[in-house]
Amino acid sequence: MAIRQCAIYGKGGIGKSTTTQNLVAALAEIGKKVMIIGCDPKADSTRLILHAKAQNTIMELAAEVGSVEDLELEDVLQVGYAGIRCAESGGPEPGVGCAGRGVITAINFLEEEGAYEDSLDFVFYDVLGDVVCGGFAMPIRENKAQEIYIVCSGEMMAMYAANNICKGIVKYAKSGKVRLGGLICNSRQTDREDELIIALAEKLGTQMIHFVPRHNIVQRAEIRRMTVIEYDPTCDQANEYRTLAKKIVDNKLMVIPTPVTMDELEALLMEFGILDVEDENIIGKTAAEEAQSV
Repeated sequence: MAIRQCAIYGKGGIGKSTTTQNLVAALAEIGKKVMIIGCDPKADSTRLILHAKAQNTIMELAAEVGSVEDLELEDVLQVGYAGIRCAESGGPEPGVGCAGRGVITAINFLEEEGAYEDSLDFVFYDVLGDVVCGGFAMPIRENKAQEIYIVCSGEMMAMYAANNICKGIVKYAKSGKVRLGGLICNSRQTDREDELIIALAEKLGTQMIHFVPRHNIVQRAEIRRMTVIEYDPTCDQANEYRTLAKKIVDNKLMVIPTPVTMDELEALLMEFGILDVEDENIIGKTAAEEAQSV
């Protein structure tokens, strides 16, 4: 059976890495063989699985030895909780170079060195923020990941980012097999949040695959560099991640999304009472127009 390669996207700070690691821990708990590839220079995609501050990245190690060609697979691939395989792409120092190129280099290296072994059931790419450049879009641009899941919330900018990511999926779906598997709502406890994300999913032609409630136990586990699944396996929040994992295992709804316009997105927010007329008028103006109206 082919490896299912999934990329997790979403607005920066929305909880992609936390959600991904808890999801992967739940998959490993039911016997799935999983690898996480962190596609973010912060290298925080595997810390809860490895119980470490940050894993040494492929780009850091390559710089130390001279080039990626001088690395061995065991140098960059570590095994953590429940046998989960972990790698971090890394990138250049802030303000120097293109971090997206690190993603490209890292994935190519892992492929060439045999990291994608036949026993794997899933590979998850935890990708930095929005689809900001070709490098960060690589998991979908070159058909590495064919299932995309977008982590979002009922906040306007999280929904805006989700819609933008859908535009990127549409672009690359035309020349490949990449498809959207659904929205994961990582709750911020906004009003009618689950209803709002279900409505957004319908407009995008997809599903809200799961609503993950907000709970402080997630932060308590993170402080200890652990997933909730490992930290408190009997708690309700652990069961939420187990439910998400089962839904992804069983998911058959893979679509080319139908992104909406900004006007449509604002209309949806208005419908759910997130924006009022004054907010909508301000959003529709440029900064200069707004200054003139004061």
